Amino acid sequence: MVSTPSTAQPRQPYATHDVTNQPPDLAPYDAAEDTALLEGLRREGADWAEEDIRRLGLRAGSTEAQEWAELANVHEPVLRTHDRYGNRIDEVDFHPSWHHLMRAAVAEGLAGAPWADERPGAHVARTAGGLVWGHTDAGHGCPTSMTYAAVPALRAQPDLAKVYEPLLTSREYDPELRVPTEKPGLLAGMGMTEKQGGSDVRTNTTTAWPTAEPGMYQLRGHKWFTSAPMCDVFLVLAQAPEGLSCFLVPRILPDGSRNSFRIQRLKDKLGNRSNASSEPEFDGTLAWLVGPEGRGVKTIIEMVNCTRLDCVMMSATLMRKTLVEAGHHVRHRSAFGARLIDQPLMRNVLADLALESEAATTLTLRLAGAADRAVRGDAGESAFRRIATAVGKYWVTKRGPAFTAEALECLGGNGYVEESGMPRHYREAPLLSIWEGSGNVNALDVLRALRREPATAQALFDELALAKGADARLDAAVLRLEGQLAAGSESGARRLVEQMALTLQASLLVRHAPAAVADAFCATRLGGDWGHAFGTLPGTADLDAVLNRALPDGS
Repeated sequence: MVSTPSTAQPRQPYATHDVTNQPPDLAPYDAAEDTALLEGLRREGADWAEEDIRRLGLRAGSTEAQEWAELANVHEPVLRTHDRYGNRIDEVDFHPSWHHLMRAAVAEGLAGAPWADERPGAHVARTAGGLVWGHTDAGHGCPTSMTYAAVPALRAQPDLAKVYEPLLTSREYDPELRVPTEKPGLLAGMGMTEKQGGSDVRTNTTTAWPTAEPGMYQLRGHKWFTSAPMCDVFLVLAQAPEGLSCFLVPRILPDGSRNSFRIQRLKDKLGNRSNASSEPEFDGTLAWLVGPEGRGVKTIIEMVNCTRLDCVMMSATLMRKTLVEAGHHVRHRSAFGARLIDQPLMRNVLADLALESEAATTLTLRLAGAADRAVRGDAGESAFRRIATAVGKYWVTKRGPAFTAEALECLGGNGYVEESGMPRHYREAPLLSIWEGSGNVNALDVLRALRREPATAQALFDELALAKGADARLDAAVLRLEGQLAAGSESGARRLVEQMALTLQASLLVRHAPAAVADAFCATRLGGDWGHAFGTLPGTADLDAVLNRALPDGS
């Protein structure tokens, strides 16, 4: 037996190594520390909201709010079709963290509140709030978005709007299922798509038959993708005697009884796990007509514009959130003798991501400004909004998955594990391209607008003309776009819309961003001096200027 020397130190039980070269927790941080966002907020007429946005940014980046987001996704919604006695209840249970997130979002005016706010810029302020509060959890943005979008659609039926709009625009969150008019605030959902048609809602088979009471119908059918089934009311499409029509369906009827809203199952989704998406069955379900019979699509079109804007906003938010996460990691992590943030190739990657993020944020706020001015009667902004929102919805949401994947890779293996949070963001990204019409649906919608509403093309080119002469590459891109419009075809719709999006983003950056940002964007996205992956900016790009603007503490 070998004896242990008397000079040996006793081993520390279970002490294997010290943890070094790992970044600290990001939270708490300021989610509103985003120069492009704050500049856009002021530029689009909501400078009066800056103090609130900055306060919300601190709250969104707090340790508490970030924990709410994590817990709401770890503890997923649970469907209870029956109570303990066998009564059909069709309720979904959420973790308390979901309710904390919802209560904050509604109180901050991220649901229907802007429709009751007469201040110019109210819709811009809401969008900026979403860009900041979205640093928490994406899932609860679904019911707040649908509530926001339901208000203009409901106005097609003034008698219903008179009753429900004050409750949908409330800042009070009440998750209990009760008679809607007895609650301090309401949430709205939507039931549009069906299994046989998806985006082709005109093939819906759910039927609606009038009752003896004027305006009241009975529905029978099965909806395929109805998110947030615990909302108080739903806008639903169904086939009435005169054709596809829009209806308001309450969960609880005026007499306090439960409407027939049988939740068959919750969807097992790739992402968006904190939010329940369901398949409800209607059988004798009572509903109230919204707008004329046979005009269901026309009734909901304003709602679609609102939710598509939110898709752009949520994609831009994911980009910014994952860029912040990547920037935090690389400024604290070292490899091969230097901090990652100081290594030229990593700086190229981050700067490229920063360009994409700023372009998405700037376009989002321009769209929000157009929406705000359109609802106040500006015809030119309405035409611009009509086409630019569909363009932005197509392109920004398409860029989201590639962006989040690259940001995740900045963390290396650390980014591939669930506890980093990056896999949750990565799974979330594809949803926003699918929700409210996939890429093809939006690209074809742009063609439809160009053909049926000539004012939309004029509005787009009027916007682009504001930057004429400021950058030769942008001027050349506008000329190319004019030629593409003249030769537009259905098979080439994606190519056309991509060019429209890039040209519009470049125009906005040339007019509003620092020269280093605008030059790098035009050189790569328009001039072709770029590779096929992020991190391929040319040697002429001022990486330091771009990064100091996007990540001011990371230089």
